[in-house]
Amino acid sequence: MPPSLQTRVDNVTSLVGRYRAVTPISSISVEAVRFDMQQMENPEISGIEYQQGTLAGYECREYLLEKWGRKCAYCDAENVPLEIDHIHPKGRRGSDRISNLTLACRPCNEAKGCQPVEWFLASKPEKLKRILAQSKRPLDAAAAVNSTRTALVGKLRETRLPLYAGRVGVQKFNRQTLGLPKTHALDAACVGAVSGLGAWDMQTLRIKAKGRGSYQRTQIGSHGFPRGYLTRSKSVHGFRTGDLVRAIVPSGKNVGTHTGRVAVRASGSFDIQTGSGTIQHINWKRCRRTMAADGYTYTQTSHERFLPCRRYRCQSHLASNFLRTGDRQTNR
Repeated sequence: MPPSLQTRVDNVTSLVGRYRAVTPISSISVEAVRFDMQQMENPEISGIEYQQGTLAGYECREYLLEKWGRKCAYCDAENVPLEIDHIHPKGRRGSDRISNLTLACRPCNEAKGCQPVEWFLASKPEKLKRILAQSKRPLDAAAAVNSTRTALVGKLRETRLPLYAGRVGVQKFNRQTLGLPKTHALDAACVGAVSGLGAWDMQTLRIKAKGRGSYQRTQIGSHGFPRGYLTRSKSVHGFRTGDLVRAIVPSGKNVGTHTGRVAVRASGSFDIQTGSGTIQHINWKRCRRTMAADGYTYTQTSHERFLPCRRYRCQSHLASNFLRTGDRQTNR
């Protein structure tokens, strides 16, 4: 596989190894999703071209929910029943291709009727531009899942732990049976055999792969020309860019305690990226490393955006349970 896809598999297997080092994992459940790209491009394909199954059209709805953010494309309404709408009306020879489909709430769908989207949103040019651009979004996320699912399952089998490769339908059934809201972390928890989830309303740890730097040795200006050379060594006074540090500054312009990711300089004057902004020119002697950079960023959220599954007509989940393929983000 190309490096852009191989890294998705490596991120998952790396985290599995970390979990096994700190807790006795007895089995692994993974959502092995396969998207039918041919049917997603042409939902009405049938006969000799395609053998219809019991889930015909299911993947299209699943993809549309992820593509349009699970909200109405016209009024941005959330947590309401959503319907599939043709951007270019079918009554005006609009096709059923996935690029011509969007999600709309009932009021917007009825108000639009058989109007072309250019007429319906004539007074909202910015929203029209966004919808037309979003409609042309490629199927790269679904293709990435297809390309990596086999390799991911193979790597997980090498752990010699019992492996359950589940499907989207099982995960959705478990979530609805337990009465859980729609979040990525809870989707992951509902993939395998689940008898119950006690304290599920808790903080979610988000882990995002950021890499360990690059081979670039110069800084590039706005016109693409080198404007400065980077340090030969990635380590300065024992610190590396990306380390999580805590700096206590007793006086001066930056007085206070600052916690965040550090960007090192050979001069020893560091920058710290905090949640409220960048604090510049912090002397390295004021910094204490709390966690070394390992190629990932870690953040915690009080809760994810809840999407009640009972109110959606076409509810499902596009990504793998361990790895969100669109942004290489892992949820635990």
